[in-house]
Amino acid sequence: MGRVKLTDTVFRDAHQSLLATRMRTRDMLPIAEKMDQVGFFSLETWGGATFDTCIRYLNEDPWERLRALKKAMPNTPMQMLLRGQNLVGYRHYADDLVDKFVQKAATNGVDIFRIFDAVNDIRNMERSIKAAKKMEKHVQGGISYTISPVHSNELFAQFAVQLAQLGCDSICIKDMAGLITPQNAYDLIRAVKKEVNLPVNLHTHCTSGMAQMSYFHACQAGVDILDTAMSPLSGGSSQPATESLVASLQGTSYDTRLDLELLTEIKRYFEKIMEIYAPVFNAISARVDTNVLIYQVPGGMLSNLVSQLIEQKALDKYDEVLAEIPKVRKDLGYPPLVTPTSQIVGTQAVLNVITGDRYKMVPKEVKDYVKGLYGKSPAMIDPQVRLKVLCDEEPITVRPADLLPPEYENAKKAVDALGLAKQEEDYLTYALYPQVALKFLQGTVVEEQLIKKQPAATASAPLKAEPMALNVEIDGESYLVKVAPAGMTLAEAQPKAPKDGLTVPMQGVIIRYKVKKGDKVAEGDAVVVIEAMKMEQNILADKNGTVKEIYINEGTTVTPGDVLMSIE
Repeated sequence: MGRVKLTDTVFRDAHQSLLATRMRTRDMLPIAEKMDQVGFFSLETWGGATFDTCIRYLNEDPWERLRALKKAMPNTPMQMLLRGQNLVGYRHYADDLVDKFVQKAATNGVDIFRIFDAVNDIRNMERSIKAAKKMEKHVQGGISYTISPVHSNELFAQFAVQLAQLGCDSICIKDMAGLITPQNAYDLIRAVKKEVNLPVNLHTHCTSGMAQMSYFHACQAGVDILDTAMSPLSGGSSQPATESLVASLQGTSYDTRLDLELLTEIKRYFEKIMEIYAPVFNAISARVDTNVLIYQVPGGMLSNLVSQLIEQKALDKYDEVLAEIPKVRKDLGYPPLVTPTSQIVGTQAVLNVITGDRYKMVPKEVKDYVKGLYGKSPAMIDPQVRLKVLCDEEPITVRPADLLPPEYENAKKAVDALGLAKQEEDYLTYALYPQVALKFLQGTVVEEQLIKKQPAATASAPLKAEPMALNVEIDGESYLVKVAPAGMTLAEAQPKAPKDGLTVPMQGVIIRYKVKKGDKVAEGDAVVVIEAMKMEQNILADKNGTVKEIYINEGTTVTPGDVLMSIE
């Protein structure tokens, strides 16, 4: 036991938990030099949701952020959060993509890779650990901590042994929902330390209000590293405050020996930053919420859930959805709630409540999870739910990535065909997020050229110009605004759709039609795929018949009640 080291999360997890990951690189760089002087074990600056948010909302290159921060902070190890075979996305990627991504992340500035898997399936972590070790980087093996009838400290300690055998340099107990009690923190760290001779890091969130106490018990158990966040971005669903922990450990055998005056100077900077980001700051994610002890909803998932329900105009169903989440989690074999399983469980819970019929609508990702494409579930999936979701399909038992053909070369060809690559990293950005990356890489001009090259929507007759739907954010509130082409009213721009046509039950973007005008369909057939709440949903035919007309183009944002097609 001795000096405790700190990893500060202000550039990644802290703003992901409190500000929907919206902090821009330009607001990080002015304070970077001072952060570099503190003497942190590491600074978490990349990975998690930052990659997606950079290209989806901030129009920033995540690779450029990494390079800029590394240049500004050369003395402190740069850390990223990597979701194993999911990298920084929501699905499994092929091995060739994992190798290439880890290699590029390392050469662009990542020194420490914190690698985890949502369901603690070691097979989903092997490839990325191997790739990071090949680049001679520090690998921190993550254990996704959770509480359930099938999880125990003994099980977690055995998982740490497997991670050590794969060559991990340290172990992270990743408590993404802030569930770890002081006693459990003590017992688990002792159990892990007994099994492996590696530094142990404890990561938690303040959601339940227990984090600071759990950290002190972790110190007594011999923890080596703790995750904290500069105080203006601490607490609530973020980490405990860096300055408070430094002060509370002063004069003890765990003293961090960090300079409190320097930290206070840095704090003033982030106080000003929080004023800038006030519009995206959600008060719900900033307060202590002991509901987490029952519902186990992690911080990032909580703020996401609220925005999803606002988007679907169903915020009044918030409590109902919270109560549904543990039921869905039990049905799916108690996965720990962390990306992407938190998204999978949360979205299914929202759909169950909004439709009023459990598992009537099942996103592709939920089906993939039940099929075993995300790895082995901690407990058995409810047989009735499995039957409802998979029908007569058989689940897989192999390592999910074994079924994936190489992806990198195809992504490279697609980007080169459009002449969009300025750097090798652009191929990876596209491979991870094809739709979002296209918009990001090409800007609006090339996008228009691309639309001209693409085939029109699958309706046989050309579709009329439609109102364009835009999400506009005012004072943190999101509004859907429809804009008609010049010289047209909204009514004129909207094709005259029949009132009894097939409608969408939720807001989303039409990705593709599975049928065309004149096709025969049966009730329950999947006829269109929309992306809603970051997941693909099938919209099913509501009757037997023939597709008479398709009213809305692919790529269009739709709202609940919009008529997609008529079936006669």
